Amino acid sequence: MSAAEFLVSPGEITSESKTFTLAGDEGRHAATVKRMRAGEVINLCDGKGIRAIATVTKVNKHSIDVDISNVSFEEAPEPKFVVVQALAKGERAELAVEMLTEVGADAIIPWKAEHSIGKLDADGKGLEKWRRTSRESAKQSRRAWIPEISGLHTTQQICELMSQAQSVFVLHESADQALAACAIREQGTIMIVVGPEGGISPDELAAFATAGARVVHMGASVMRTSTAGAIAVGGLLMRSQRWS
Repeated sequence: MSAAEFLVSPGEITSESKTFTLAGDEGRHAATVKRMRAGEVINLCDGKGIRAIATVTKVNKHSIDVDISNVSFEEAPEPKFVVVQALAKGERAELAVEMLTEVGADAIIPWKAEHSIGKLDADGKGLEKWRRTSRESAKQSRRAWIPEISGLHTTQQICELMSQAQSVFVLHESADQALAACAIREQGTIMIVVGPEGGISPDELAAFATAGARVVHMGASVMRTSTAGAIAVGGLLMRSQRWS
């Protein structure tokens, strides 16, 4: 059985760390839910490339104390996959974030598309739910880097970001070109745009094309907004050095 994985905040563990107290939600989970015991080996990860192997020395009421035996750093992977995810209704947005994190997306940008039905609460709770979902998925999939999830973007803001990417693909069933036929770079940023349940509007497609994006399809099937992005990222990752 693999060692349990727990998240810490960036900066809490460094290459010089020898001991650590895992507190907060993660410490409470370790002590009361996982029921960790002295002598058990665990992994600690800060979501920014730092990973530590540690041994539990003491279990407190809502935290655990550990001795750290090894600290390593994993470079951010290349190429970087950025997914523009249109807002989706219900739990589909969280499902999209979960799958994108698990498969390997490096950043997720919420997009208020013309046909989006879903919303992000003005109080920030919706966005925090996306980030919490991503953290939990990263922990489950043992990722050293947790995807960055930015604030809600408009179509114009997405177009401005496209100039910073080396390749931009907009998923749409009407496209003439297949994503599978597109060459990808091994360095830089690859951006993938996923539309809402109601589809990407003609005006949005035109704006993206003007910004330099390629409109592509993924075969005959029309996929849900909650799954299309993860499948697209996975398909490209299979052709990249990251999965070699």
